[in-house]
Amino acid sequence: HHADAVGDGVAEVGHASQHDPGADDRCHDADDERGEEGAPHEVGPERVGEPVRDAVDWFERLPLFGWNVLLPRTKDSLESLTESLSAAGATTTAVATLSVEPPRTPHQMEKAVAGLAEGRFGWVVFTRATSFNAVWQRCEDFGLDARAFAGTRIAAVGSDAVDALSLRGLRADLAVTTEATTMALLDEFPEAERGLDLVNRVLIPRADLATETLAAGLVELGWEVEEVTAFRTVRSAPPAAGIRDAIKSGGFDAVVFTSSATVRNLVGLAGKPHADTVVACIGPSTARTAEELGMRVDAIAAEPTHASISSALVELALNRADAGIARPSVERKTKLRSRPRAENTRSKATE
Repeated sequence: HHADAVGDGVAEVGHASQHDPGADDRCHDADDERGEEGAPHEVGPERVGEPVRDAVDWFERLPLFGWNVLLPRTKDSLESLTESLSAAGATTTAVATLSVEPPRTPHQMEKAVAGLAEGRFGWVVFTRATSFNAVWQRCEDFGLDARAFAGTRIAAVGSDAVDALSLRGLRADLAVTTEATTMALLDEFPEAERGLDLVNRVLIPRADLATETLAAGLVELGWEVEEVTAFRTVRSAPPAAGIRDAIKSGGFDAVVFTSSATVRNLVGLAGKPHADTVVACIGPSTARTAEELGMRVDAIAAEPTHASISSALVELALNRADAGIARPSVERKTKLRSRPRAENTRSKATE
C-alpha cells in the first residue's frame, strides 16, 4: 500500500647450452636504443614519485581534511551524516547523549497497534523514525506486517521517518521533509470533514517527553487525537574523560547538532564546547537552543537534513581556507604559541 593469491613470482634463469647467433644482433639493437651517446635514457626521480604524491594529495585537498568533528546523537542514526562528512575528509566522533527504552507500561502501545490492524484510525503520524520503529517492533511482536497499516493514511515528518517507512515497504501519504517541524505538518494536514472522513481519529506514537503542540493543532483541525508513548528517552552516561576534555579544551574543530535535545544533553553531560569550536546546527530551532546556552552558531543548514548540514560545514571550511584561516584546533595552537612572545614583548617594553 503505502505500502579484493598473489603467487610468488619466481624468475627462471636458463643456462644456454650453445652460443645464440642472434644474441649479438639483439645486443646491438639494445645499444642503439640507449641513445646517440650510448647512455641509457634516464627517468628523473621527480617523475617516479608523482603518481604516489597525487594519490595522497587528492585526500589532503578535501575541504574538511584534518577536521575533527564531534557528533552528539540522541536516538536517531547519524550514519548518513557520518558518511557525508567522512567523504569530505573529516574525522568524526559520535557521542551518545540519549538512549531509547520501551515505555514503562506497554498496554497503551499494544492497544494502539491492535487499533491500527482493526482500522480504527484514519491517520497515523510519525514525527521521527524512532516512533515508527517502535510501532513496527510492536507489530512484529504480534506477528503483523505492513498490512496492519492498510486503510490508514500515514503522515511523516523528516526524511529519516520517510526512509524508515520505505525500508518496510510503506509510503507516506503526507511527508514534510523540507521544513521538518510539527508546525509545517499542521500547515499541510487536511481538516477533518464530517461525513467524508468516516474514521476521524489520528494516532500519534511519540516520545514520553514530547510536547502537545501537534495534538492541539490536529484537534483544531477537527480531528480526534490519540497519543501513545512509543518509547522513553533516557540521558546517556557521560562520555569518556578524554572526550570531555577535548570538548572543553578545543580538541574538536567542529560540533554538529542535529536537534535541540543534542544541544541540551551534550552540555548536561560534558559541558559547552570550547569557544573556538565551530558550531553547526541542522535548523533555526536547534540554533536558538545553542545560542540560549551561550554558544556562537557558525553554520545553519538550509534544509533540516544530514546532507544539508554537511554541506553547510563544508562551505564554512572552504570560506575559512579562502580567507587563509586554519581549522580551529590549528588556529588555537598558533595563538597559544604566539602568546608567550607577545607577553615577553610587553614585559621588555615595560622595563
